[in-house]
Amino acid sequence: MRLPRLLTPRTVVSAHCDLPCGVYDPAQARIEAESVKAICEKYQANQDPEFRTRAIMIKEQRADLVKHHLWVLWTDYFKPPHFEKYPQLHGLFNEATKLAGASGAKGSVDPDVADKLLAKIEEISKIFWETKQA
Repeated sequence: MRLPRLLTPRTVVSAHCDLPCGVYDPAQARIEAESVKAICEKYQANQDPEFRTRAIMIKEQRADLVKHHLWVLWTDYFKPPHFEKYPQLHGLFNEATKLAGASGAKGSVDPDVADKLLAKIEEISKIFWETKQA
């Protein structure tokens, strides 16, 4: 009976991520999304099949990075009080990650799709910076 007592932590702490660095910024997602848009534009302007194949591969990698950076913000930075104050936040993240995914920028070479993704990231960014100032 003493073993469970010995294994019980004496101090309980909580953190919002595995290593609470506190460094979050939607700019990481925006930069990758800008890269996606630039690649789409270059793809449209170039008919070389090898170039286009490389462009698609790189664009898909960048789109995955957009999703990663958005998920980190969504799951690690934003807390219940943020979602209470900004009830549209879950929807924005859902829409943005879908725009970065296979049904959006990852699966498209249309610069307009990348523009829609950038617009969602900008909406998230505005809320992010409001929470940083609070």
